[in-house]
Amino acid sequence: MTKTRAAATARFEGFADREGRFFRDLARNQRREWFAMHKEEYEDGWLTPMKRLLAQVRQQLEPRYKHDPLAEPKIFRIYRDVRFSKDKAPYKTHIGGFLALGGTGNGPGAAAPMYFHVAADELFVCAGQYMMDPGQLARFRTAVVDQRGAPLAARQRTLARAGYTVSSHDTLQRVPRGFDPEHPRADLLKRKGLIVVFPTLPRKLLVSKALVPWLVKHAKQAVPLVEWLAALT
Repeated sequence: MTKTRAAATARFEGFADREGRFFRDLARNQRREWFAMHKEEYEDGWLTPMKRLLAQVRQQLEPRYKHDPLAEPKIFRIYRDVRFSKDKAPYKTHIGGFLALGGTGNGPGAAAPMYFHVAADELFVCAGQYMMDPGQLARFRTAVVDQRGAPLAARQRTLARAGYTVSSHDTLQRVPRGFDPEHPRADLLKRKGLIVVFPTLPRKLLVSKALVPWLVKHAKQAVPLVEWLAALT
């Protein structure tokens, strides 16, 4: 069994610590020599546990998705793309990974049952479609105003009452041209993506295997919304 395969099949027991000290240190030491000396710390304390975590969540969450299988987990590289950035720091100071539905891609336009992001100063977990391309956005807006929009709005209200926050990559100031500014779902028409941010994750769970059921519990609540979005692709 390969090292990658072993990491994916082993059980998640927790990350290195609840404070993300490695990422705080990395922010102060954006040098390749420093990272080379501490790469094993990153891989053992953060990368390998993330692989195990996503694999376990995927296994438990997939039966909830009746129409689409879940794709293999995706973990973002820690190396920054600095080609077009004024900030030439070579490393990200967080780790992020997500689960996508098969057939919807693995980029920002994918329908994601879960995205999970850990930094020293931030924890972020959500589900949905972060950024829509022009074709996806056109289909989304058409669906919002026809009969498909009512169940989406109802689900949005249910999630809000349960402590989730509806958000998006970008939101327009006005309803886009060609749509009624007074439409009852005008707030959705202004969005250029649609995600639900999970309730606040207690940091103590980062070092506990109890993180898995916490993520699965909240990701299950987002299933109808993610499937609604996936049906538009």
